[in-house]
Amino acid sequence: MGLSHLVYPGALHTRYQHVIGCTNLMQQAIETLQSKGHEITEEEARGVILAILLHDIGHGPYSHALEHSLAKEVHHEELSLIFMEKLNAIFDGKLGTAIKIFKNEYPKKFLHQLVSSQLDMDRLDYLKRDSFYTGVSEGVVSNQRIIKMLDVVNDELVIQEKGIYSIEKFIVARRLMYWQVYLHKTVVSAEYLLVNALKRAKVLASKGEELFCSPSFRMFLYHDITKEDFEKETVIEAFSQLDDYDIMGAIKVWVHHSDKVLSLLSSMIVNRNLLKIEMQNEPFEAQEIEGHRKRIVEKLGVSYEDSNYFVIANNIVNNAYSSDSDKINILFKSGKVLDITEASDNLNIQALTKSVKKHFLCYPRF
Repeated sequence: MGLSHLVYPGALHTRYQHVIGCTNLMQQAIETLQSKGHEITEEEARGVILAILLHDIGHGPYSHALEHSLAKEVHHEELSLIFMEKLNAIFDGKLGTAIKIFKNEYPKKFLHQLVSSQLDMDRLDYLKRDSFYTGVSEGVVSNQRIIKMLDVVNDELVIQEKGIYSIEKFIVARRLMYWQVYLHKTVVSAEYLLVNALKRAKVLASKGEELFCSPSFRMFLYHDITKEDFEKETVIEAFSQLDDYDIMGAIKVWVHHSDKVLSLLSSMIVNRNLLKIEMQNEPFEAQEIEGHRKRIVEKLGVSYEDSNYFVIANNIVNNAYSSDSDKINILFKSGKVLDITEASDNLNIQALTKSVKKHFLCYPRF
């Protein structure tokens, strides 16, 4: 959940809890599809369960918030695959089917869709789980109902017609949860502050400055780690040892660092003196951004270049459902299969297929 707990104090559940929930839902999905006459062998069932159990193992500290801060251009799914392949070697090839399903290389494509699609067990778990722990009731989805309505047509997952309203609610819930929780403006402000603190620390580390950090964190702070580096045992081992405590433990010490920028950024995080954030539909004027940067230079006594750490202009995008990628298909009693946007008579669903972009500007309150 990144830093969502700063807004929703209950949002401290772990990714372990999430994948255990996903695994439970996957077992239910397998039983449902088998009961409807679709063959899923014992090996395939084991494979798809292992795939969902390990699908997020490549996430690092603070999940999505720091996904590209510790290593360059490495997606967590790529790291999950690296971990799975290493585990496969340890367990004498017993994860072979799971890896094929995860990579969408297994002949039965619907098994991959259960792991990764717009209606996978991952989303069915995290929406309901995150809704419960944050208290945001708009995220509640009928995952049990949706699973009971699962079917397969032409090797693709579909939802039986009588489950259409549950799917409509599922898509609306995704849109609302992103705006109210994952992309909540205070969460965005806090996470960009965290990203910039690490960015400053890496700049100082590259200059040979001594920074407090755990041994595992040091690997990523003092080296530019790329995807290729994860093939090294030392790198993957160090990454596996990292968690939120490594990051926050270092930041608490960096509050007292001699570098003014790092000290200020760290202090703002620890003391929850977050950047003020404004959001709007259009990009912010360059003149307004410039005004904030000059004010920061005067107030904090930092260089104009370093004011970039405190004044952040960027955008966020909310995609509730995209009919361009894998679709959520509805199976009618006649045997006809239609995309949810065509099958639904709810105009809101068609509107939710459009991406919504919001521009934001962050700057210190002082």
